[in-house]
Amino acid sequence: MTGGRVVDFFTTQPVRVSALLRLPLIGLIVILVSVWDVDHWLPGLYAVILSAYAAAAALWLVVVFRGPMPPWAEWASTAVDVLVLVALCAVSGGATAALLPVFFLLPISVAFQDRPVLTAILGASTALGYLVLWILYSKRDDHVGLPDIVYTHVGFLAWLAVASAALSFVLARRSARVQALLEVRRQLVSESTRAENLRNAELAEHLHDGPLQTLLAARLDLDEIRERIPDPGLDRVHAALQETAAGLRSTVTALHPQVLAQLGLTPAVRELLRQYENRPEVTVRADLEDVGRPDGQALLYRAARELLANINKHAGASTISVGLRRSGDQVVLSVADDGKGFDPSTVAQSVAEGHIGLASLQVRIEAMGGSMAISSAAGYGTQVRVAL
Repeated sequence: MTGGRVVDFFTTQPVRVSALLRLPLIGLIVILVSVWDVDHWLPGLYAVILSAYAAAAALWLVVVFRGPMPPWAEWASTAVDVLVLVALCAVSGGATAALLPVFFLLPISVAFQDRPVLTAILGASTALGYLVLWILYSKRDDHVGLPDIVYTHVGFLAWLAVASAALSFVLARRSARVQALLEVRRQLVSESTRAENLRNAELAEHLHDGPLQTLLAARLDLDEIRERIPDPGLDRVHAALQETAAGLRSTVTALHPQVLAQLGLTPAVRELLRQYENRPEVTVRADLEDVGRPDGQALLYRAARELLANINKHAGASTISVGLRRSGDQVVLSVADDGKGFDPSTVAQSVAEGHIGLASLQVRIEAMGGSMAISSAAGYGTQVRVAL
C-alpha cells in the first residue's frame, strides 16, 4: 500500500489558494495604511468597507473549503478584490499611494489561474484604476497635484500586466499539454485494461474447458477404480485431484469472475467477501449499495480483491470493513482493517524490491481519472478509499 493523498487539494481548486491568501492581503492593507498615517476623506466609510471585506473574506474561505466551486468563482472573487481596493482608495484619499504594493499583487494572484485574457484585463484595469484614483486624489486636494512618480508607477503596473499575462499564457499552454498527456495516458491504461480483461477471459475459458474438464474426467475415472479396488494410495491421489480442481476453479474465478460479468459490481464484491466471512478469526462488516454496472467495475473489483488479499497476507486483522456506494458521479470503494498497519515511508522500498501489486493498481486508478487515498500507521490499522 502507498501512503499520502493522491489528489492535491490546492491544485484542483486554485480559488482555495486565493481564498487563503486574501486574509493576509487584508492585513497588509491595514498595516500599510496605518503606517502611512493617511488623513482619510471618509474614515467611517473606509472602516465599514474594510470590515465588510474582511468578514466576507473569512466567510468565503469557509465556503470554498466545504466543497468544489464552479469555474466562475475564481474570476468573480478576484473582481471583488479589485472593486473593493478601488473603493478603499476612493474613500481614503492618500491611501492610494500607500496601497501601491496591493495593486502589484493582484495581477500576480490571477496569473496562476491559467486565464491569460483575464490576467491581461485585470492587469490593465489595475494600472488604469491606479491612475484614475491618483487623478481623483489630486483633483480633490490642490496641495498634492499629480506627482511624476505616479506615471512611473503606472508604467510598472502596465509592464506587470503584460508580464503576468505572458506568464499565465505559458502556464496555460503547459497545463494544456499536461492534460493532453494525461488523457493519452488514460486511454492507454484503458486499452491496456481492456486487453488484459479480454486475455484473462480467454485464459479462464481455456482453463475451464481444457485442463479443468480433463481433471474432472480423470477424477470420475478414478472414482470408478476406487469402487472396484479400494486402496489408500488411490485415496491420496483422489484428494490431490480434488485440491487441484478447487485451485483451478479459484484461478478461473480470479481471472474472469462470472458474477461480475453477469450481475455487476455489488454482487461480485459480496461474493468476494464470502471467502473471508467463513473464517472464524475474522469479522467482516459490509455496507454495499447497489451501484449497478459502472464503467470501471473491473478495476474496482480488482481493487477490492487486491486490498482484501493484502489484509489477509500482511495485516493480521480481526475486523475488516468494506463499503461500496455512489457519491455523485463517482463510485466509492472503502476497505478498512484493524490490523498492525504499516509505515507508508517503506512503500518505495517495497516497490523497488518488486512488490508492485498495489502500486500498479494505484497508477491504473489515477490514470482512469480516479483517486486512491490511504491512511495507515503502525499499530493502528489501515483505511483505503478508492473513488472512480
